[in-house]
Amino acid sequence: MNISACPCCHGKNGQVFYQVGSTPANSCLLIPSRQEALEFPCGILDLACCPSCGFVWNASFDSGLIEYSERYEETQGYSPTFGRFHRQLALDLIERYDLRHKQILEIGCGKGEFLALLCELGGNQGIGFDPAFRPGRVDMPADGTLQFIADLYSEKYASVPADFICCKMTLEHISNPRDFVHMLRQAIGERNETVVFILVPDAGKIIAEGAFEDFYYEHCSYFCSVSLCQLFAEAGFSVSAVKSVYDGQYLALSALPDPLPGTVQKTETDQLTLHLAAVKNLADHCFDQRERWKARLMDWRQSHEKVVLWGSGSKAVGFLTAVEVPGAIAAVVDINPHKSGTFMPASGLPIVSPASLRDDPPKHVIVMNPIYCREIALQLQGYGLNPQIFTLRNGQWNWEE
Repeated sequence: MNISACPCCHGKNGQVFYQVGSTPANSCLLIPSRQEALEFPCGILDLACCPSCGFVWNASFDSGLIEYSERYEETQGYSPTFGRFHRQLALDLIERYDLRHKQILEIGCGKGEFLALLCELGGNQGIGFDPAFRPGRVDMPADGTLQFIADLYSEKYASVPADFICCKMTLEHISNPRDFVHMLRQAIGERNETVVFILVPDAGKIIAEGAFEDFYYEHCSYFCSVSLCQLFAEAGFSVSAVKSVYDGQYLALSALPDPLPGTVQKTETDQLTLHLAAVKNLADHCFDQRERWKARLMDWRQSHEKVVLWGSGSKAVGFLTAVEVPGAIAAVVDINPHKSGTFMPASGLPIVSPASLRDDPPKHVIVMNPIYCREIALQLQGYGLNPQIFTLRNGQWNWEE
């Protein structure tokens, strides 16, 4: 297929290296019926990689298939593990950038939990943008210091001032990241003290591990540290820090407007070389892992052993798309109460609450994200259940991990 220029650096010679023929176009929409779930719209993944900066994108992405609305349920806020991470991240940012009595702007604020934390803990004022924001999901202070706009952030909001701009788990949903980051730089203008903080999934880790479950349609853009830094440097920012957080799952970048733009930071050649080598091997790496899981699920199905997935978000959609063993998985568990009673796109599997497992206990629980294993095990123990817990990379989990 013909590959357009890299959406990140406009480099040429990008090549498709990983394909998924049909995958649900949305992973986080609340779907009220199994029939609607079975008939859910699907798109194609043709992942291409730029050899110049290492950026990965879906060359067949169609934004018309995507829906970001009030029925988009993406929050991880019901997890105590994620809640602790969120709170510590807010405290760290407040301390590092003296975010006290400042104006905070969040792009892609979701249900507003993180912006509310920054405002509460630092005495700040905040404005958040997200078409999936729902009133009533976060406590609103009576003094009006917290405001939400259920819309995509764009040029029309460029006049909204901010001392700190936060964009968490959003840039990977934007198919033209170069245009977006340049727009952001123009909106900041001469306010050279405005800090920009970005949090995205670490595509370097995803690709190195062959994490096939982390490729799904909404994520049309995948950043390694090299491509992320280069993107912001070329847009007129000075990158002050980029680091791995949340057990290596996310990249956190901090940047300031560069008053003297034009000097692009030198590409880390060794990092890029390793990343491109992992890209080359990804298809075989993913194939081996998918086949192992198919064999395991077929064995459990043949033995009539009940299996559930834990976590109904995008990783579960990616897993179910890549590992199709009809009848092997009974349900998908999620602690988010808004998801209970809905259905997974394409597979039609029911999403159930953890408490429902007491009535029909599973023998095996496959955890979509290993960082939640201890939290999940404690919850299962609280219900008097002791199933075998598995992670996608490391097999059966135990308390010593």
